[in-house]
Order: sequence, then structure tokens, then C-alpha cells
Amino acid sequence: MQTPRLIYFADPMCSWCYGFSPVIAQIRRTFGRALPIQLVMGGLRPGNDKPTTEQAKTELKIHWEHVHEATGLPFDDAVLDRPGFLYDTDPAARAVVRVRRDDGEKAVLFLARLHHAFYAEGLDVTQAQVLADLAAEFGVDRDAFLADFETDDLKHETWNDYATAQRAGVTGFPTLVGGPNEEGHFGIVNRGYQPAAPVLQVLHQWLGTEPDPATPA
Repeated sequence: MQTPRLIYFADPMCSWCYGFSPVIAQIRRTFGRALPIQLVMGGLRPGNDKPTTEQAKTELKIHWEHVHEATGLPFDDAVLDRPGFLYDTDPAARAVVRVRRDDGEKAVLFLARLHHAFYAEGLDVTQAQVLADLAAEFGVDRDAFLADFETDDLKHETWNDYATAQRAGVTGFPTLVGGPNEEGHFGIVNRGYQPAAPVLQVLHQWLGTEPDPATPA
């Protein structure tokens, strides 16, 4: 049987994915390299070219408050007040794919960094210069990042991720898929936000492992 792994369908501008970031971090702490995470960009709102309306901003702020209430994570909604702000998720997703080219594990950490930058720090992660600065924190050469960022090759690679999510029947984020089993099949571990405890329980049952009582859920 192939080595088990997780496929994580997510988006860097998905607030529930931001809420799920600590759960992904807990999975990595609990299972480490025994359960690698393969990251696929889902495509929340790629290519949106219409500035965010006041009504949409109000709806987003209410939605973000729900995520805050469920997770306790901080939010800074100042980014929504930037003149002409476009809620286009494609640039940030493309940045993740660029980092993933270098290192798949690093891309998982970079995704969490983008979530925090956008939601907690109010940074505009639709801007290439902002994304280049954040990628540089992970050892990615800033000039090389910017040189690749607008290439058709990287754009196509990112849109291939969206197509993969659609073919897999993923309709919302976060979605976590695990496999393969003895028949080579993959199955849903988690759809939408859940706290760490039930997700870890499913993974321990799947892998036939016992949770460490010293490890917080």
C-alpha cells in the first residue's frame, strides 16, 4: 500500500481556512512526516474584477465575526476599506503554488502565513509586492518570485489546481481528503471547519494509532 497522505483543498483568502490553520498545524505536530500534506488551491474567487461593494464588505465582516467566534482568531478588516479593493483570490493562490514549486511542506506554512497576513494584519495579499515580501520570509528569492509571478506557466499551474478541486467534487473549503486505503481509494476526512479534536480522532482511527495524552487537541 502507498504511504498515506492528506490532500488539503484550501484557499489563502478563505476565512474558514484561516480558522482551520491551527488544526492543520496540530495535524503536522501530531503526525509529522508520517502523514504528509499535499496542498491544492481550491479557487474561491479567482479572477474577480469587480471592486468590493459596501454591502459585500458588510457581509464579509459579519462572516468573519462568525469565524472569530468559532475559533478565537483575530481579524483586522481594514483591508476591505482600501480604495477599489478586489477580492480576487487568484494572486494569493498563485503565490502559494510558486512556493510549493520549491517545497511542498513550506507551502503549507506559507498558506498559514498568508491567512494571518490578510485576516489578522490587514495586508492586501492581492498585490504582487506584498506577496513577494511574504514569500521572502520563507527563503524565496524576491526577484525570482516576481519574475515568475505573471508568467503563463505559473498561472496555468494554479488554474490546474482549481480544475483538480472541481474534478474531485470539492465544493467548499477547507476540505481534507485522506488516502490511499488498501484499495487505493481516497476518502473525506473533513469538510468545512472543525476543531482539532474530532479531526485528529478520525486520523488516528484511520491510521490505527493511539493519541498521545500529553498532546493537546
